[in-house]
Amino acid sequence: MKLLPVFYILLVCCYACTEKQKNTGQGAALNYKAYEFQIAGKSDSAFYYYDQAKNQFLEERDSLNAGSCIVNMAIIAKDQGDWFGSQELSLGAISYFDETLKEHHPYILSNYNTLGVVSNNLAQYRNAIRFYQKSLEFVPDSSYALIVTNNLGNSYRNEEEFEKAIAYYQSVLASEKNKKNYARTLSNYANAKWLQDSTYKAESELEKALQIRIDENDLWGQNASYSHLADYFKGRDPQKSLAMARRMFAIANQLGSPPDRLEALQKLIPLTEGGDSKYYFDQYRLLEDSIQLARNNAKNQFALIRYETEKHKADNLQLLQERTVRNMWIGGLAFVLIAGSSFALFWYRRRARRLERNARAAIRESQLKTSKKVHDVVANGIYRIMSEVENSPNIDQDHLLDQMEELYEQSRDISYDTEPAENNEHDFQEALRQLLSSFATEQTRVLII
Repeated sequence: MKLLPVFYILLVCCYACTEKQKNTGQGAALNYKAYEFQIAGKSDSAFYYYDQAKNQFLEERDSLNAGSCIVNMAIIAKDQGDWFGSQELSLGAISYFDETLKEHHPYILSNYNTLGVVSNNLAQYRNAIRFYQKSLEFVPDSSYALIVTNNLGNSYRNEEEFEKAIAYYQSVLASEKNKKNYARTLSNYANAKWLQDSTYKAESELEKALQIRIDENDLWGQNASYSHLADYFKGRDPQKSLAMARRMFAIANQLGSPPDRLEALQKLIPLTEGGDSKYYFDQYRLLEDSIQLARNNAKNQFALIRYETEKHKADNLQLLQERTVRNMWIGGLAFVLIAGSSFALFWYRRRARRLERNARAAIRESQLKTSKKVHDVVANGIYRIMSEVENSPNIDQDHLLDQMEELYEQSRDISYDTEPAENNEHDFQEALRQLLSSFATEQTRVLII
C-alpha cells in the first residue's frame, strides 16, 4: 500500500519548490532542467541533472541549493524503490543545511521526512519515528504538521505501539479540515484500533473514509481503504474481503502502481481457490520478479550516474593537478631563467664596472708614467741645456742644436710610448760626462774621473 509515500511526495514537493533560486548561474539552470524532468516523470534524467546542479552549486559555494538537489535525488531514488540509496543521499544532505536559518527549514523538513518514509519501508520503524519527530521541529504550519503526525502514527502502528499510534491519529482528527487528509487519518485510526483489538467494530469508520475518498475522486486513498477493508473482513467475511481485494487490484492497475498490485495479489491468493488462485499466484510471481528487477535497475542506474559524475570529477581533478604540476614546472623554469638572466646581467654589469675601473686605473697609471717620463727626460734635458747655456757663454751653436734635436727625439719617443734603447757602457759614460760638463763655468771646472 503506497498511501503514505503518496502524501509524503505531495509534502516534500511542496517544500522543494517553496524557495526560488537566488542565483541565475549555471547551477540554477541545471536545477530547473532537473525539476522539469522530475515533473515529467523522467526520473533518470532528473536524477542526472540534479547531480550536475549539485556539483555546480558546490563550485559556486551555495550549500543550500546543493543540499536541495541532494534532497530531490533522494526523493527520486525512494520513488524508484532504491531505499538504501535514498537513505544514503538523505543522510549526506544533512550537513548542507543550517538548522538555525529559517530559509533552510523547508528542505530540512523534507529531508527528515524522506528518511522517515525510507526507514518505514525498510521496517526500521524506530528510526522512522525518530526522523518524523525531528521533522516536526521544522514544520512551518499546522497543515503540514498534521501530515507528518499521521506518518508518525503509522510508524508507531507498524511498531505495534498502538496506544501511541491511536493518540497521534486522534490529535490529527481533532484538527484536520482537509477531507482527503481526514479520510486518510480516519482509515489509519480505524485500522490501528482493529489491530489493537480484533473485536473492535471498525467497519463504519473504514467505509466512511472510503466514501469520502470516492467523493473526492482520491484513487490513491481508495486503494488504501480497500486494503484496510480487505484485511478487516478477511476473518469475518471472506467473500467481502475478496471483493475489497479485487477492487484494490483494479485501482492499483488503474494507478499503474506495481507495489500496490503486488500487495493486492498477496491478499487475493489466499482468498481464492483453484484456477483463480493459480492465476493470481503466477501474476504475483511475475510481478515480484519484475519489481525486483526494476528496483535493481534503478539502484544500478542511479549508482552508475553517481559513479560517472564522481569519475568525471576525479578526472577533472587529476587534469587540474597535472596542469598545476605542469604550471609549477613552467613557473619554476621561468623563475630559473629570470633569476639566471638577472644574475648574468648583474655579473655582466659588475664585470663592466670592474673593467671600467681597471681601464681608468690603467689610464691614470699611464698618465703618471708619461708625466714621470716628461719630468725625467724633457724637464731634465731642458734644465741641463739651460745650465749649459748659462754656464758656457761661448757655447757652440751646432752643439746646442744637436742637444735640442736629441731632446726633441726623446720627447717624440715619449708621445709614441716607446722604450728608449739600452745604452752600452761607453754611451753611458759619454752621457754622464756631457751632463756633468754642462755645469762647468769660467770660475768652476768639473773634473771627471
